[in-house]
Amino acid sequence: MSTLKARQFAFAAHLRDETAPPPPGIEARRLAVYRELFFNTIENLLASNFPVIKKTLGQTDWLQKVGAFHRQYRAQTPLFTHIGCEFIDFLQQQPQDPAAPWLAELAHYEWMELKAQIDDTPVPAHDCDGDLLQGIPLLSPQAWPLVYQWPVEKISPVFKPTQVPAQPSLLLVYRDTDMQVRFSSLAPLAYRLLQLLQENQGQTGQRLLQKLASEAAQTDSPVFLAQAQQMLASLKAQGLLLGTRA
Repeated sequence: MSTLKARQFAFAAHLRDETAPPPPGIEARRLAVYRELFFNTIENLLASNFPVIKKTLGQTDWLQKVGAFHRQYRAQTPLFTHIGCEFIDFLQQQPQDPAAPWLAELAHYEWMELKAQIDDTPVPAHDCDGDLLQGIPLLSPQAWPLVYQWPVEKISPVFKPTQVPAQPSLLLVYRDTDMQVRFSSLAPLAYRLLQLLQENQGQTGQRLLQKLASEAAQTDSPVFLAQAQQMLASLKAQGLLLGTRA
């Protein structure tokens, strides 16, 4: 059994990196077929998860990144739908690439589309017609306010920033009632409100708006509170707020 295990480890190491010695007794041509099959499977999977990165890096740099991931990284999941998350973890562990310092953030942003598609977090019991101010407003579990230091939503083969902008990118990713994934940019106030809603454990909508007003130094402004109430109503109309907790 120990011999079999040693051969399996040698075989796996050689499939990851052809410079690693293969187990004896296997024809080189057959080993090459297996190496190509394994690499192409990983490359095709990652290409489907990160199409913008592949186009932006170009074929040569893209294959180098995938090759390094294939050789060096030890994934902790057997699930194909989670390999993209492992690739993000790999990129975050690597020294920052001066030519693509935004790479890990862009990977996370792209992966959020798949996460939104497959997320199966159950919706808690709620009252669709509950009072958003007096009750505890409930944000859809398939809505994620996100913040990135790089403008990930704009990066492309013709736009590869090298300097961090003065303002971060505030974005919303969500799955609508038609099961379509949507992306939108957020103003700072809307982002903070969504963040408070996402973190909320038991405060009423009125308390959350008061906290928002306090942070914005607008506690005594009825206009600010009225606008914030309109934001709550707008989130409800978009389906991002499901109502209030039962």
